[in-house]
Amino acid sequence: MENLNYQEAIETILSSFSEMVTREGEEVEIICDRAQGHYLVMVVGWHEQMRVYGSLVHLDLKDRKIWIQQDKTEPGIAKELVELGIPKSDIVLAFKSTFLRNFTEYAVG
Repeated sequence: MENLNYQEAIETILSSFSEMVTREGEEVEIICDRAQGHYLVMVVGWHEQMRVYGSLVHLDLKDRKIWIQQDKTEPGIAKELVELGIPKSDIVLAFKSTFLRNFTEYAVG
């Protein structure tokens, strides 16, 4: 697959988050920077008196691979990418140390 297809695959997966149910006062924001290859899913808002702000998913496209910087989803973005046809050799679990990546089925870097 070419990077354009990777962008489309990422955006397809992330678009499903727009329908995600959150608590009252919270919303899901999907941020796509195609030019720089950065993709985020954020939860922002307020729950009672507590500020809610955080990244659920952070993906980067670099070196012709998808780098998963953050993934707080079940069953996981990597699995969803593979189901869309992206080879594991083009997915980097960047949230794991380089040492630990050697023991996964995915790319080291």
